[in-house]
Amino acid sequence: MKSYRKELWFDIPKRRAFINITPQIEKCLKESGIKEGLLLCNAMHITASVFINDDEGGLHKDFENFLEKVAPEKPHDQYYHNGYEDNADAHIKRSIMGREVVVAVTEGKLDFGPWEQIFYGEFDGMRKKRALVKIIGQ
Repeated sequence: MKSYRKELWFDIPKRRAFINITPQIEKCLKESGIKEGLLLCNAMHITASVFINDDEGGLHKDFENFLEKVAPEKPHDQYYHNGYEDNADAHIKRSIMGREVVVAVTEGKLDFGPWEQIFYGEFDGMRKKRALVKIIGQ
């Protein structure tokens, strides 16, 4: 069995964003040489997310609106966590959107359903953060 590991780094210039990282993940898979196995991609920060969904702008706006209703950024003083930092909402948003994805690798390709893409979700940006890609198989 082979194993591959790579960190993807992001420096999102605004507080929140959804970035389609499928092309970067596919590049990692090609680099790995693994044809059959499993791919894990997870956010390495507690205010960021990795998730699978459709790459459709209206849907991303719906996510943003929903998350802001559930865990609004402001007022900052509504959260016990906020003191040194003002990112309690980002922690909650990450919990909702999830930490990681696992995708089957079949015949050297991501074994996706229709329209599935992998996204990095940033909820407290404006600094460097990373996601881990781990692929195991043969």
